[in-house]
Amino acid sequence: MADENDNKQGGALKDLVKAEAMLQLAIALPLGCLVGYGLGTLLDKHFHTTWIAIVGIILGAAGGFIQIIATARKFLKQDGQ
Repeated sequence: MADENDNKQGGALKDLVKAEAMLQLAIALPLGCLVGYGLGTLLDKHFHTTWIAIVGIILGAAGGFIQIIATARKFLKQDGQ
C-alpha cells in the first residue's frame, strides 16, 4: 500500500518536472529574442549603428532553438530508457 502512494507521488513529481520543462520551452525562444534585441539596441546606441539589434534578434533566436533542442533531447532520452 505504501509503495502505491510512493509511486503516485513520484509520478506526480515527474509530471510537474515535465510541465516545468515545457514551460521553459515556451519561454526560451521569445525571451532569447527579447534579450538579443535589448542588448543589440544598447550596442546600436553606443556605436551609433542600426544593424546590431537585428543580429541580436537572430542570435537570441538561435540560442532559444539550441535550448529547445537540448531540452527535447533530454526528454527523448529519458522516455527511451
